[in-house]
Amino acid sequence: MSDLHDLCKFPTRPIDGSYVQQLRHYLKNGIPATYTVEEAYKVLNNIEESELESDNIEPATTTTPLHLICQHVPKDLTNDELSIVQEMISTLFEYGAGWCFTDINNNTPGCILIERGFHDSPLYQLILDAGVRAELLLRKVSEYDMEFIDEEEVALQHDEEVPQPESIEESVKDIVENPVKEIDDAPDAPSQNQQSYLNTKLEYVDNALITKDRKDGVMMSWETNLMQLGCDSLFKGAIIEGSETDSEINVLNIGFGMGIIDTMIQHQSPTKHYICEAHPDVLKKLKDDGWYEKPNVVILEGRWQDQLDALMSQGVFFNGIYYDTFSEHYSDMLELFDYIVGLLKPYGVFSFFNGLGADRQIIYEVYKKLVEIDLENYGLKVTYTNVPVPKETLQENDKSVWDEVKRSYWSCPVYYHPEAKFIDI
Repeated sequence: MSDLHDLCKFPTRPIDGSYVQQLRHYLKNGIPATYTVEEAYKVLNNIEESELESDNIEPATTTTPLHLICQHVPKDLTNDELSIVQEMISTLFEYGAGWCFTDINNNTPGCILIERGFHDSPLYQLILDAGVRAELLLRKVSEYDMEFIDEEEVALQHDEEVPQPESIEESVKDIVENPVKEIDDAPDAPSQNQQSYLNTKLEYVDNALITKDRKDGVMMSWETNLMQLGCDSLFKGAIIEGSETDSEINVLNIGFGMGIIDTMIQHQSPTKHYICEAHPDVLKKLKDDGWYEKPNVVILEGRWQDQLDALMSQGVFFNGIYYDTFSEHYSDMLELFDYIVGLLKPYGVFSFFNGLGADRQIIYEVYKKLVEIDLENYGLKVTYTNVPVPKETLQENDKSVWDEVKRSYWSCPVYYHPEAKFIDI
């Protein structure tokens, strides 16, 4: 443990301006804002890096000064002390601190603040804002070669069980001297690569659609209430003004899955109900269940990236568009936004299954902000409805919907249901 790390544990009160002065002194003299407790431990104990490099093993944890601040900041801060801690966090970000690194407990700084009851504090907001800035900056720097939060890597980290240490020093000693190689998906895994997913066999089991071999959850029945919210939002786009209803109501759903929302849409009897689906096993399900024979249903076989251009050229416009696919990422959604503004009627509504970064609450909330910013750039305003998710989706419960599924895709206590409409001019 270095002097920098000790400082971030707030050894004395009150927390005054001397804390910021000392922090800036360390950073200006070359100590990185990302200098970890693990690195300090190796230096203090003369552990050579070469001793840990067998089998390409990476450092297991990254307990940074920002983690320590979030872990040790007193809960009874005065207003003056709060301002000092805010300045310390801002200073660390100024010098390159990471907002989403995971520590010895597999927590990001934001996760620590949530666990300690600081979710609504200015400290948490600083980290959330830093996450949004970082993602926008990555996108800007890389231009068309966009980089985003690695949702699957975060999901894997979240799934691992990490013992709670009695002290940071004890845990660091164990981790550094007994490193564990992390499990990671190959780039062509179904959850990572769309073509691999389309080539993977799926199966419908009780209350779920999963990949047959890997048991990845593609869709599950616990989402039913969320699908009802989505369906209700789509038909809000049938209202032109006041109580006037459109004479022709067209709805598009991208991603059939288990057919939950499509069944709900059919109950509303739209004029035309378009379903875009690419996976051959799901298309077979559509055929077996008679969806092709429904008079108001149009099945678009294939990826939406290959189907929506034809709709635009035909002059088809929609009152509601819903998006819920598997093995696609936020970069795909940004491409979809280009089509949404061209296909949506002026009073139409766009919604989607909002699972962006839902493996970890801080990342989920960063994406919430990113969607707001990006849709506004397209002239769309998104509003969110906060909905508690079923308790059985949270893995800490004895009985979980993930018990028979290898990979969960949800761990947040609240679902942010999105509803986007064109901004009134």
